[in-house]
Amino acid sequence: MDFSFTPEQEALKKDFSEFFAAEAKHLPSNWVGTIEDVYSSDEGWAYHKYMAQTLAKKGWLVRGWPKQYGGSEAPIVEQLIFNEVSSYYMAAGMDIFGIGMCGPTLMAAGTDEQKQEHVLPIARGEKMWCQLWSEPDAGSDLAALRSTAVRQGDYYIINGQKIWTSGGHRADWGFGIFRTDPNLKRSKGLSFILVDMKTPGITIRPLYSMGRAHLFNEIFFDNVKVPVKNRVGEENQGWNVTRATMNFERSNVGVMSWSKSLLGQLIQFCKENKRDGKYLIDDPFVRQMLAQVEIEIEIGIAMSYRIAWIQEQGRIMEFASLASSSKVYGTEMIQRFANTALQILGMYGPIRAESKWAPLKGVWEAIYQLCPGMNILAGTSEIQRNTIAWIAMGMPRSWDEVFRPKA
Repeated sequence: MDFSFTPEQEALKKDFSEFFAAEAKHLPSNWVGTIEDVYSSDEGWAYHKYMAQTLAKKGWLVRGWPKQYGGSEAPIVEQLIFNEVSSYYMAAGMDIFGIGMCGPTLMAAGTDEQKQEHVLPIARGEKMWCQLWSEPDAGSDLAALRSTAVRQGDYYIINGQKIWTSGGHRADWGFGIFRTDPNLKRSKGLSFILVDMKTPGITIRPLYSMGRAHLFNEIFFDNVKVPVKNRVGEENQGWNVTRATMNFERSNVGVMSWSKSLLGQLIQFCKENKRDGKYLIDDPFVRQMLAQVEIEIEIGIAMSYRIAWIQEQGRIMEFASLASSSKVYGTEMIQRFANTALQILGMYGPIRAESKWAPLKGVWEAIYQLCPGMNILAGTSEIQRNTIAWIAMGMPRSWDEVFRPKA
């Protein structure tokens, strides 16, 4: 495949770069560009909302969406370029749950009323979302969830608990999976329901990360009354709704571009700081570690471009396994990068951002503690590897399939 951009795409990338470079002056203090930065402080959340509405006014927030829903029907590769540039400059504004998941799902499976009520506000950056999926005993095995939605007339009465809900304390709305028929086993009795997070009966409690950031939450539902019209798709068909669309760019290029920006900062630090009387960049071991990181980032970027190219061609099954590959590679690569960075920074590396002695504003202390969560959220590395094995390699799902007698 040809990795070069057309002149029009190069011009678009230049426009994106100039805009985000200028907007970088609005970055909050100690901003790293992680998902924790968005949700854990009022300053970060205000910046995220400011960027969302600024991008929406420029017509960039949902460029790949249909025109009737606020987009410009831009091709996947242009979404990739936008995500690459915005991540390099560590910008915010892209609601991964609303723009990346709920909006496309509603366009594919929602009613006209649901599209009018929710999709356009997402496109304008006015309404933020969270994902109400995982439960204490149902994470990777989501079909084992127990939270119930019992129908009473025109309403569902929801009871139960969700956990690890990223940004639940900031979100206006949530989309979730709830059990609407306890007599049907596993995924067959689940429904996809939209929930106003201000509804009476919802209690949100913080779950602080290792770095003391407030990203995750546990959500309790106590007789929460939700209109039946908020159900997306047919009752008990929620599992199929969750798989309704993959039209948003999912190459993971953002992680790679963000890593490239961080690497540039680390290299500059090594050029300007000494240890034992010589600059860090002059240490052959440091140069070797930095070179290894750059190689891994370039591999990841190449993977991302290939995935976007395949997605644009509509090769859905191939795309699904490659997206899982990129997710595993990207989150595990940044974890290796964080370990490398702290080795280079030495004893000062783990110092938190509040201290004047923290190198690079304590960015690597924060990222190092974020990494374990990155390997879990959006599907653990183990689950992603299972997906790769089943879809891309055609391997059996269990030993039972291997030894089952053939008909």
